[in-house]
Amino acid sequence: MTTAPTTKNVRRQCGSRATGLRARVAGAALLCASAALVPAAAAAPLEATVNWVGDAPAVRGGVSWGVPFAQGAAHKEQAFTLRGPDGKALPLQSWPLAYWPDGSLKFGGFATVTNAPGPYVIAAADTAQAPAAPAAALGVVKGDGFIDIDTGAARVRVGMRGADLVRSITVAGREVARNGRLVGLLQQGPDPEEGAMPARAAFASQIDKVTLEQSGPVRAVVKIEGRHKLARGGRAWLPFSLRLYLYAGDPAIRVVHTFVYDGDQRKDFIRALGLRFSVPLREDVYNRHVAFGGQDGGLWMESLQPGDLNADPRQVAGRRIDGGRFYGHKDKEQLAIWSDYRLTQPSPNGFNIVKRTGAASSWVFADAGRRASGLAFVGDVSGGLAISVKDFWQSYPSGFDVRHAASPGADDKPGTGAGVAELTAWLWSPDAPAMDMRHYATRAHGLGATYEDVQPGNSVAYGVARTSEFTITPTAAVPARSELAALARAGGVRALLSASPAAIRAAGVFGVWSPVDRSTPARAAVEDKLDAVLAFYQRQQDERHWYGFWTYGDFIHSYNFKRHVWNYDHGGYAWDNTELGTPLWLWASYLRSGRADLFRTAEALARNTSETNVYHLGPMLGLGSRHNVVKWGDGSKEGRISQAAHWRPFYYLTTDERIGDVMREQLQADRAMVRYDPMRLAQPVLPQDPKYPGRIRLGPDWYVLAGNWMTEWERSGDVKWRDRILAGVDSILQMPYWLRSGVRNGLNPDLGGGRIGPLKGRGSMTVGYDPASGKLMPIPDPVEHAQVPVLYNLSTIQGGAEVMFELVPLLGRKDFATAWLQYARLGEAPAEVLLKDKTTGIEGAGAEYVEKAQGGPRLAAYAYAQTKNPAFARIAVANMARWRGAAPVALGGADVLNPTDEAAGVSTNDAAQSGLTMIESLALLGDALPDELPPVPAVADRGGAGAPPAAGAAAGMPPRVATPTAGPAGQR
Repeated sequence: MTTAPTTKNVRRQCGSRATGLRARVAGAALLCASAALVPAAAAAPLEATVNWVGDAPAVRGGVSWGVPFAQGAAHKEQAFTLRGPDGKALPLQSWPLAYWPDGSLKFGGFATVTNAPGPYVIAAADTAQAPAAPAAALGVVKGDGFIDIDTGAARVRVGMRGADLVRSITVAGREVARNGRLVGLLQQGPDPEEGAMPARAAFASQIDKVTLEQSGPVRAVVKIEGRHKLARGGRAWLPFSLRLYLYAGDPAIRVVHTFVYDGDQRKDFIRALGLRFSVPLREDVYNRHVAFGGQDGGLWMESLQPGDLNADPRQVAGRRIDGGRFYGHKDKEQLAIWSDYRLTQPSPNGFNIVKRTGAASSWVFADAGRRASGLAFVGDVSGGLAISVKDFWQSYPSGFDVRHAASPGADDKPGTGAGVAELTAWLWSPDAPAMDMRHYATRAHGLGATYEDVQPGNSVAYGVARTSEFTITPTAAVPARSELAALARAGGVRALLSASPAAIRAAGVFGVWSPVDRSTPARAAVEDKLDAVLAFYQRQQDERHWYGFWTYGDFIHSYNFKRHVWNYDHGGYAWDNTELGTPLWLWASYLRSGRADLFRTAEALARNTSETNVYHLGPMLGLGSRHNVVKWGDGSKEGRISQAAHWRPFYYLTTDERIGDVMREQLQADRAMVRYDPMRLAQPVLPQDPKYPGRIRLGPDWYVLAGNWMTEWERSGDVKWRDRILAGVDSILQMPYWLRSGVRNGLNPDLGGGRIGPLKGRGSMTVGYDPASGKLMPIPDPVEHAQVPVLYNLSTIQGGAEVMFELVPLLGRKDFATAWLQYARLGEAPAEVLLKDKTTGIEGAGAEYVEKAQGGPRLAAYAYAQTKNPAFARIAVANMARWRGAAPVALGGADVLNPTDEAAGVSTNDAAQSGLTMIESLALLGDALPDELPPVPAVADRGGAGAPPAAGAAAGMPPRVATPTAGPAGQR
């Protein structure tokens, strides 16, 4: 890969500290921003080395991953080859994921089939080269109402209409599964305290649309969309999308399933939801077997007719036997034949296995354990089917059912001929209470008491979604116990190849961050603090049991030290969702470290919050719900929660098409913002305000929209999305105070009597918005009768800074780069200073106007990176010294239910924001960070309800304008 010619020039222009501030700001702001944020992008070679994130997979199978490339390094049609750890060429399929503004490839998606320990090397292929062909060709044929896919290891017929998503799976010429469909139960009302249960109705998948998204040579991807249709009554509900991933030479099918709740939460209760297959059985019952995965590689496996005390070891191992004494069909001598089996995981800490001989008989307890791995198998020595569910116990109440395994035959002679078992993987087990989507209370609680914003009609689940992942593995025999255990391990985690942190950083993607660096005592000290906070949250997830179907992956917002519990039941302090950029913090932590445990943590949080806190249909499509006891319970519905910026690393690193769908949904967020004005309660529209199609804030709302459009621009290469951003940029640059333009006064409900006065948070950056053009229009302050400069503490701490760190260099607009740098330098400057700086570019050289609120230190570090003015560096360094990370203290005895830890001053908002600030400051300060951090300055105790003594001193931030805890929606 050759170095882009402009990059060396940029680095020369930005390399000197001696040049004047005015010249840099006026003439080279964008170029210097690009060099500071992308320090080695053009030096990255086109040849890329990737290795497994964590251990190599337990079984050989398909794997897909993404790799970034520096701007100009690879053209958009670039072909690639892949070499394995032995240097031999491997089959490779590649496709573009994103493009740089010049049209070159920014991210490429790749797929192969392997599980050998790495590393692997991706290289550009010239016209004479081609990737190695798969040993087994992947065949895809469309028929009348079906798609046949032959991987060489299995043949799969995908349905295009009706209920069956997978009509059949054939291995070695023998059908081993058929009728793969989604199933469930609708319950018409909550579980009663006593008396008769509400009516229940069965439903199953109904296909509406099938799209062949990829068809080889290494992998095929089929997307199936539809609804669940009730068996009686004809109602169709719960829209779903389901993708099937099949790889050449691999018998397994990876399934990514999403459903959207579109019921009435007051009466539409999901009693069960799962994926079911029929499994043909041809052998005698003593050669039929059922298996369930346990914990830590454990496995429960039995024949339907287990042997006596002298059981044949071959039968125990799942191999064919010839029967013998007690295997006949004489009533008095026959060993019991078991037909139905069930594993139920009702909590994150326990599962049971039961079995019965038939529907007329009782269930018999078989065994139990703590955390099932999420695998079930049913089959005979001629073939069978295994299903693995990712995050099985974490997403309780889950389970498996095997029914009719001894069919057919009369009660006196079961299992005497060919039969069909039903294998169901339950995402929501019918043994659990019905899924209750209602809000946790029937009335709203005051903001001052609970920080809870519950607006009429907004605490609704209509439009939220849940995504689950399966691995379906057909077999030609009963796998060995070790093989089933390996399938369980492989199905429990995402197999992923990735470039190293240094290589990803060299490509210049994902904004401001740098690989972990402990080269000085100061850097090591900050890294230790970052690690301590991450480790604390990982332990808390397990110790506090932050698991569950709708909640696994998320953290609780804040902690109560008097109760020694997180505020799981306390209004707006419960599930954090994405409030202050928690996904961005976790992804940045993974990117810079490459640690597999952090990838799993970030993946789980992104998968959860991108679905459960985001509206995927209905009038709020594209908006998200802020924190609450119930994930979707808060009345504050805003784009800051659901923005594409949160999900981009997940998509580009994994090629996950579902998260790509979620990001594309965000292109409709601006329409929902118009319908649900984010300041509708905190700052109602005044009669004298100009009449515009909509009203948003520059920050965080416009930053959110710009990030959504930036993502689609890079994914599609369509410049219309860039132009929408530029329409806003041009509008902002026409406003008197650029990115600080807004209003300071308004109709503040707290004042009462319809009075106009100062708004909470020192004003808001409210402007008019036209969704047709993307243009922004000024709204005058009702007292000053013109726009005024405002300081809005939420502007950049909701992902806005991270979006701008990437967007400014991509746009190539020096004037906008100047405006953004001014915002970083002069966040609290008065009007006259801002206006003068538009001419001079040198105001606030003493860093006296840097924002004092939570977002200020990272902006100071950014200002230093652009200006090399040490005054800005001192602010960022002092903030690093103040931050204390996490120092957990052990709890036990009667104070808590279970032994656990608590850490003074740690809340999820501060953990996310402080973590991002530290990561970005480390990347931006360079050699301005001293070898040793300065002494920690004294900080006054901020205390607060539920806080331990001196908690404020450990909170990790300087005295600041805190996120308000008692204000109307949208003003926090």
